[in-house]
Amino acid sequence: MPSPSIAKLFFSFLRLGLTAFGGPAMIAYIKELSVKQNKWLDEERFKDGVVLCQSIPGATAMQMAGYVGLRVKGIRGALASYVGFGLPAFILMLTFSVLYKNYHELYFVRSLFAGLQVIVVAIIAQATYSFGKSLSKSYRSLLIAVLSAGCLGIGVSPFLVIPGAGLASIILYGHTKPSPGPDRKVEQWKIKPILSLLLILLIGLGLLYFINFNSFVLSALMMKIDLFAFGGGFASLPLMLHEVVKVRGWMDEKTFMNGIALGQVTPGPIVITATYVGYLLYGFWGSLVATLSIFTPSFLMLVIINPVFDRLKSSPLFFKATKGILASFVGLLLYVLIKFAVAVPWDIISILLGVMALIALIKKIDLLYVVILGGVVSIWLFS
Repeated sequence: MPSPSIAKLFFSFLRLGLTAFGGPAMIAYIKELSVKQNKWLDEERFKDGVVLCQSIPGATAMQMAGYVGLRVKGIRGALASYVGFGLPAFILMLTFSVLYKNYHELYFVRSLFAGLQVIVVAIIAQATYSFGKSLSKSYRSLLIAVLSAGCLGIGVSPFLVIPGAGLASIILYGHTKPSPGPDRKVEQWKIKPILSLLLILLIGLGLLYFINFNSFVLSALMMKIDLFAFGGGFASLPLMLHEVVKVRGWMDEKTFMNGIALGQVTPGPIVITATYVGYLLYGFWGSLVATLSIFTPSFLMLVIINPVFDRLKSSPLFFKATKGILASFVGLLLYVLIKFAVAVPWDIISILLGVMALIALIKKIDLLYVVILGGVVSIWLFS
């Protein structure tokens, strides 16, 4: 198979990242680029990557971009494709954050976000419905999801709920075993580049600790969120809401919801909301620190786990734990849905707008169109 240059990988994924709307839906376009157009990977290797990226924390589409680069050009290739794919989202989100911070008090901007907050509730409701459907065939997964939402409701930290769900799943699923996969030679770790990445990370954290402790706290928090974000970018929302709004009080729920709305009109994963949070707290430096931190742990996990994933996914304990973790993610989404819905001042116009947006999303109308049209309608209705 042809091996692309690092520059080719970067610019190919940069171009793809400019139109990376729809989150996990972008995996189909990544497949088109890497399997069909350029033949960098075969079909089977790409499917392996999808399973891997759905089983570890982080935004799935971003992880898949990194996986393609990793398979064809090693760690340097993974960095090139990962950064290229995510760069447009960062630049656009930073631009929107600057505009929001300077102009959000204008009347028409307040009208815009009054409607967009309703759209955000519809987006979370659709995500909860979409992911929840997969649990309908298993009472055990449904039980874990409901208990996870209940635990959050009584104040239990999501960072305890998630591993607790994994443990409960191991117990509840008893003797369930994964289907055997094809036997493959276990790859060898590239020790030097992995150690180099870890060393750079530790040096960066050390510099932040001594130079700007507030940025160190922000970085550590975003990395913690990323490490627990099983199930894709949406999994980061309950964790970020809990830490940014409830625990630290850095902003209120409505301000946080506005960040999610902005994240929906930018390409890339919804976890790019971290850029918005960082900018509102500490300006450009905060946006850069938050963005790098929210993607770094899952990228490192991709690089470290990839060589032995075939062996790991055949482990009964790993298989059962991931079932519970993904079920808890639905419970966390349900909790966020309730929290965001309570924060919206509902009236008949808001209810109608929310219902129409939810129907449009369920009918598979492009998310970008729903958000943009919802924004236009909001300015008209709420002015």
